[in-house]
Amino acid sequence: MKAVILLSGGLDSSTVLYQAKADGCDCYTLSFDYQQRHRRELVAAAAIGSAAGVAGHQVVRFDLTQWGGSALTDLTIALPSDRSLTEMAQSIPITYVPARNTIFLSFALAYAETLAADRVYIGVNSLDYSGYPDCRPEYIAAMQTVFRLGTQQGVEGQATQIVAPLIQLKKTEIIQLGDRLGVPWEKTWSCYSGEAVACGVCDACRLRLAAFAELGQVDPIAYAT
Repeated sequence: MKAVILLSGGLDSSTVLYQAKADGCDCYTLSFDYQQRHRRELVAAAAIGSAAGVAGHQVVRFDLTQWGGSALTDLTIALPSDRSLTEMAQSIPITYVPARNTIFLSFALAYAETLAADRVYIGVNSLDYSGYPDCRPEYIAAMQTVFRLGTQQGVEGQATQIVAPLIQLKKTEIIQLGDRLGVPWEKTWSCYSGEAVACGVCDACRLRLAAFAELGQVDPIAYAT
């Protein structure tokens, strides 16, 4: 069974990759260089893919900074920092990149069809405090319809299935799952700041640190703060 895994190098996508391995899939990972502020994540994605022994790893390159619209693609927009989990839950944050998962899944679908892959794995999580609209179950269901209607495989009754194993898990539960699967957390990267060392104060760092702390574990990566 072949699977394309969207791999950013963070906690969620790394756990999904290891879940796909545990599911018995031949894994082909796909990462994206869209000139994001935190392109450091691509180093982590390559390291995770290598550690997992994937069948193939590719990086798709394009530029979303020409449109901006997000603190991750427009360096003039300040990153939120030192926010509580309650504050994060109040609205869709400025780190939301317009239609990002739709773009990513479209590339994944095209790649999957060339491989005749059975599945596309994605690490979306609807319970995460980030509240991104393209991480919800109804969004994934809609994209599954696109996969079925918009490809030769789908029309012939063999549509590639979207698998989102983390969609109803809390961040602590994702870490616990990753622990069981043997995810090398020290190779992962979540920070939005774009520096060589994780900042410790952006939303992604705060969510990650809070989850490890709640579990009584120490996050193995270094932080500036």
